[in-house]
Parts: sequence; structure tokens; C-alpha cells
Amino acid sequence: MKWQVDIVPMFPATEENLSWHPEAKLNLNFKEFSDAAGEIYDLAILTWWKTVFEAYRINAIRYTYFVQSIESWFYPKDEVPLRNLVDSTYIHNLPVITEANWIKNHLYYHYSASSWLVLNGIRKDIYTPYGDKIEKTNQSHLRVLVEGPVNVDFKNVPKAIELCRKSLADEVWLLTSSEVDEYPGVDKVFSRVPINKTAEIYRSCDVIVKLSYVEGMFGPPLEMFHCGGTAIVYNVTGHDEYILNGVNGFVAKKDDEKKIIDYINLLKADTELLNHLKYEALKTALDWPGWSSSSLEFCLALQDICSTTKAPDSEKLFGSINQAFQIYVNEEESRKARLVLS
Repeated sequence: MKWQVDIVPMFPATEENLSWHPEAKLNLNFKEFSDAAGEIYDLAILTWWKTVFEAYRINAIRYTYFVQSIESWFYPKDEVPLRNLVDSTYIHNLPVITEANWIKNHLYYHYSASSWLVLNGIRKDIYTPYGDKIEKTNQSHLRVLVEGPVNVDFKNVPKAIELCRKSLADEVWLLTSSEVDEYPGVDKVFSRVPINKTAEIYRSCDVIVKLSYVEGMFGPPLEMFHCGGTAIVYNVTGHDEYILNGVNGFVAKKDDEKKIIDYINLLKADTELLNHLKYEALKTALDWPGWSSSSLEFCLALQDICSTTKAPDSEKLFGSINQAFQIYVNEEESRKARLVLS
């Protein structure tokens, strides 16, 4: 089946926010909601919890929900109405595609929702241990990479940098989507780097220290595996898709800061262990699906959804979604009223 795809972003597709992907402006077709309003689509893929509440703006025969994490966990626990609103997106009987086993299991056990599982493929043409480096690695010099935005709490980047600096690591590099030229405690900053340049940074480092509190697929450590390095992570959701503690990387319990420092120091002191973890990480990477095979699996899942699921009653579907939003509005108004009274 040949697919003709329009991408309708929640925010304008500007040249600046498309620059991360070299083919985005060439081979992807973007439309605004006003342009898409005149189309009738065979399938609309909802890709973020907020898109569920905008689905009524797209005229489609079927809708499916691509769930990439349990997104209510991105928000503070005291934001109860908002977290309930996000979780409500799983109760409208939308066919679900997801990218990690833990998400599939969570949706089934908490919402009785079955899912199509398609593992997130890796660009094998980009992420490889062979190729250019920013700087050469050195057996006696441990270079640590921290990855992620610096201003997103659940990514925990400032703490990761702090712990790396408390360790015996020789250098700390930062790869970030945040627009920063320098950052305290970091030797080199790489900000908003195009995807085809990220591998040069990974290949220049020995280990990625990624201490997120919430993840879906948890991609950067896997990209590092493909580029010849290893990883130190918290036992965050998704890590067990491919990281085995003491085999191809190290896994610490969330907020066990001493263990993170100990792991970094161990890799500094034991070159043989570092090389063993790198070797096993690369073996893991070789067995992981590439982008082409995952794209095919995703396409097959979409075909299966179109052929095996019943087209929804749009009025009923959007009525259910709107009802969930109204519950949120009422809960939020009550919460604000309680805050005023207190």
C-alpha cells in the first residue's frame, strides 16, 4: 500500500524548527489545520496527548493514537486535574500503536487497551561506530556525555552534570536541544545539532550518563550503543528494553547519586571493564531493528488497523473526548477555588 502523508503540526512548521532533520523541508508535506480541513483522510495518527483534543479538526475515516510514553508523568504529581486529563486520552477506544513493551503493558493493565507494538528503529546509516569524531578518544581519558534539554525537570540534566563533575571523569560534554552556548560544569556544549552530526559527538565519548525520571523508548543510550559507547542510567521506564546492568551498561535506582558517581569512577579505573561494556553494547545494537524495518512494521500496523478496526462514530468519539475535557475544566476550577480559600 502506498501512503500519501500530510503532517499537521500543533505549532507552525518554521525553517528553524525543521532544521534538525536534513530531509524535513524536502520530503515531508506540512499543512496547517485550515489547509487540512478540506481533506478526507483514511487515517489520522494522533501523536501527542494534546492532539487527541484537536482530532475533531481533522476529517478522517479512522483515528489511531501513537503513544510514545505515559505523558501524564511529565507533569508534577500535584497537577491532578491535568494528569487526569492526559490519562483520559487512553479511554476513548482509539486503536493504539506504541514503541515500547512497558507502555503496551501499562495501557493493557490500567486501561484494558490493546496495542500494536513497533520498536523504535535506529538510523543504521548514521549511528555507527565508524566515522568522523569531534575528538579522538583515549584509553586513559574518560569522556562523559550528558544528553537532553537543560530546562525540563524530568530530564534531570543539571543533576547529571553535577554528578559527572563530582566523579573522576576527565571531561563532560553536553548534547542538548536547548539553545545554550555554554553551561556550568561542561567542557563542550553541542546545542541543536542536526541529526546527521550527532553520531560524531557520540563516537567522541566513552559513556553517556542519562538520568531521566520519565522516558518512553529511551533512545539516546541506544544511539550511543550504536556508536561504540556504553551508558549509565537510572532504572527509568524503558531502560530494560535493551540495557542489562553490568553487561552492556550500568543501571542505578532513581536518585541513587552515589551509585552514579561510583559507576563513573569504576569505568575510569577499569579500562578492561569499560571496553567489555562497549563490546556488549555494540552487540546489542547490532540486533536492534533499523529505521527501514521499523518503518515497514509501522506501515503494516497501520494497514492492520485500517483493515481490522471499525470506523468510529465521530460524533460519539468527539463527544467522549469533549466530556473528558469538561471534567478537567470543572476539576481545575475547583482546584483553583480551593487554593484561593486556603
